[in-house]
Amino acid sequence: MKGVRYCLFATFAAVVLFLLNLLCGSIHIPVKEVFHILSGGETTHDSWRFIILESRLPQAITATLCGGALAASGLMLQTAFKNPLAGPSIFGISGGAGLGVALVMLLLGGSLNAGTFEATGFTAILSGAFIGAMAVTTVIFIFSSIVRNNVMLLIIGVMIGFISSSVISLLNFFATEEGVKSYAVWGMGNFGGVTMDIMPVFFITTTTGLVASLMLIKPLNALLLGEQYAENLGINTVRVRNWLLVVTGFLTAIATAFCGPVSFIGLAVPHITRMMLMTENHRQLLPGTILTGAVVALLCNLLCYLPGEGGIIPLNAITPLIGAPVIIYVIVKRMA
Repeated sequence: MKGVRYCLFATFAAVVLFLLNLLCGSIHIPVKEVFHILSGGETTHDSWRFIILESRLPQAITATLCGGALAASGLMLQTAFKNPLAGPSIFGISGGAGLGVALVMLLLGGSLNAGTFEATGFTAILSGAFIGAMAVTTVIFIFSSIVRNNVMLLIIGVMIGFISSSVISLLNFFATEEGVKSYAVWGMGNFGGVTMDIMPVFFITTTTGLVASLMLIKPLNALLLGEQYAENLGINTVRVRNWLLVVTGFLTAIATAFCGPVSFIGLAVPHITRMMLMTENHRQLLPGTILTGAVVALLCNLLCYLPGEGGIIPLNAITPLIGAPVIIYVIVKRMA
């Protein structure tokens, strides 16, 4: 019952923050005009219609889906590997996406050619990030069939992340000033990169990954009781772990490809939800985490625009302010 109440509260908070994301921005648009535009009515300024429908609305939808995807990925990794600090960035998946983008921006001049496939601009960056993230996920997947120890597999993921960071540093060293600046901007994270034209692709792929994560609730609960207990229930723990890697890798790849390496949401949100629900039951925890991830992402996106005409604060300058204190609290509480 508590889980239902929390999910209802989180849904209400997400709706309120979603509306605030539509109402707030560097350009003041009256509330009445915003609702006229959303309902298909006339507006006194065509520029307002463009701002709402082509900027603020897709940005709010992107933040909602990206926050939920990263939070779900973090929770599944923390459960599978019994490590409170496990997350997409720790496993090197985000680093793989960053390496893919670095190769496109800094080495290939912003274009990607492979046989008959050719991409430039945002499409090339998107393709590079997705390929990089899925490549790291594939490597981790291969190692998971060899390494049975969860801690050792986690360490391998961290080492892959270090390798990616090292290659990115070398590419930055030899790249042009413009290339380094472009990559640095991408690395700050941004929910505004998804336009309404490509929104259907982002929406379908992300919701597919979230539905797949919800289908893993039962094996996740079984893993909480230990691998031996789960196997006694007839659950193939190796296969479950592999599926978890595939789903988390896919969700992280999509989120990072479209929004950049958004920090701390995947790591901190599962802990926030645990503290609110005080349960480890994934029937309540996973839906609650997805909703909380959406709430946190919408809040961070809103805070980026609060200075008004003073400019937009980078997303990754806001997320650590919310996520880092949570992680510090979790570490101190476990050591106490």
